[in-house]
Formats: sequence, structure tokens, C-alpha cells
Amino acid sequence: MSYKRTDVIAIIPARYASTRFPGKPLAMIDGMTMIERVYRTAVEAVGRAVVATDDERIRSAVLAFGGEVVMTSPDCPNGTARVAEAYRLLGEPAEIVVDVQGDEPYVLPEQIADVARILTEHPDVGISTLALRFDPSEGFDALFDPNRVKMVRDSEGRALYFSRSIVPYVRDVPWQEWIDKATFYIHVGLYGFRGSELERLVALEPSPLDRAENLEQLRWLYNGYTIRTALTDVRTWPVDTPEDLERIRRVKESC
Repeated sequence: MSYKRTDVIAIIPARYASTRFPGKPLAMIDGMTMIERVYRTAVEAVGRAVVATDDERIRSAVLAFGGEVVMTSPDCPNGTARVAEAYRLLGEPAEIVVDVQGDEPYVLPEQIADVARILTEHPDVGISTLALRFDPSEGFDALFDPNRVKMVRDSEGRALYFSRSIVPYVRDVPWQEWIDKATFYIHVGLYGFRGSELERLVALEPSPLDRAENLEQLRWLYNGYTIRTALTDVRTWPVDTPEDLERIRRVKESC
């Protein structure tokens, strides 16, 4: 399912100098680089995508497959700042900007489209993101993993909190039974922003919450922003390390 409107653009932040996986955007997956795979998915979802990078090797790779790319500063502190700079440099204001992580090679077009659509359906909201229903068959260790960020939502799909710890806490139930007694959601690092909000968001000072958890979205909640969520039951497979990539390859081969 696509969401091709002229006032929606996907921006894909991609840097070469990852501490845990240098050159990650250029890693090969199913015969193409990770960045090309993400780019083509984003184009299918919303119609236009731009890679935002600070590295000439990534720029050259994107141009080689016919993609659109903009060079950003190497000093961007995070992906959101890189997206905001790219948006500014493009000089073509779009109402909705979807931040598609360059290390999510198996994100689906409909997941990107749903994140964009939320902002159209809720004009009073400035940020949207994606929530994955946790599959209990993955077991407690997968839920406990601090690299898989958990989130809680209200009855209307607004995010209440994000944490590397397990939330909610299930009182009076042995932890071994938690995944059978409550519904848990995993946060997928895919964001929709109103273009008009980006500069304000990146200008916010760190809050005690995001300092503690190292989760930028907590800064936005702390400052009163509403984050609406789309739901998915299809797991994405983010790549942080070479080991992640090998694990994903094994999983896909076994399917």
C-alpha cells in the first residue's frame, strides 16, 4: 500500500562511521546495498525519498542506483538532526517528512505509509511513529532486551512512554508469566514529522528522561508533544551490528 502525495517526502539518514558497524549502509542484502533497499521501499511507500548522508561513499552509491541524495554536516548529533538539515537544504517544504532509518532493510512500504497517513488524519499532531505488537512466542529474553525499546499507548494510540525496561510492570504476577498476562509493544524507529515542526524539535534541550534512557523521543514527550502511533504485527529487523545482519540472513533463509 502506497501513500503518494506531493506534500510527503521520506528522508533516510545514513552515515558511514557507525561505531558498531562501519559502512553499514553499504552492506549487501539480497543482492543490493542496505541503503538501496531502504530507498526503494520508501519510494514505493510515499513517492519520493532522499538519502541524507555526510559520506561521499554513500553519496556515490546512491547516485549509482539513481537515487536522490543530499550531503549534510558530519556534526549532526543524531538522525533527526540530519533529517532536519536535509529538509532545510532541499528548500522544498513538504507538509509531512517521514524519517526512515537506513538500517531497517525489511521495513514494509505499508508501515512507512501508515506513519505518514496518521499525520494527515490528525492535523493537530506533529509526530507519528510505529508500534509493533510483541509476539509472545519470542519469549521473555527478547522482551527484556534493552535494545528493543518498549512503549505504552493510550486508548487513542497516543504514546505515553518509551523505555528500555519492560513496561508495563505486571504486578502480582511472576515475571516468567508476564508475556501471557499483558500486551506489550515494541517501538519501531520510524517517525513522521510535520515539516514545520522539525526545527523546533531538534532545538529542544535534552530532558532528564532522555538522558536516563538515551531515547530522543522522550525529549518530545517531556516537552508536551503528542506522538501518535500506527500499529503493525510484522516485525522489522534493524541492523546495528554485523552479527545482526548475519542473524537476519539466517532468519530469512529459514522462512
